[in-house]
Amino acid sequence: MGKQERIRAIMDEKMNESSFPLIEEVFEKRLDEVVTVLGCGGNGRDGVYDEVLSMVEKALIKIAMRRSNNVKTAAADFLGINRNTLHGKIKKLKI
Repeated sequence: MGKQERIRAIMDEKMNESSFPLIEEVFEKRLDEVVTVLGCGGNGRDGVYDEVLSMVEKALIKIAMRRSNNVKTAAADFLGINRNTLHGKIKKLKI
């Protein structure tokens, strides 16, 4: 195998690798910033975990609803949850 072929094979291999590690790295950096802000808020709450989960859940539901043109069944399918579960989360999170 010549040099050009080896380079092409390496590039093809890199292109076929999942981009999830990069996405996870970016997400973790941004999440660290969010946690820092929440921790500095001085609101007397120690529930950073619950607060972040609530924020992520709200964001995912809003994205799913937008992508489904506010059709709950389609949004629930997109998220991989039951429609009644989605309805309950919307109510609970006051979306």
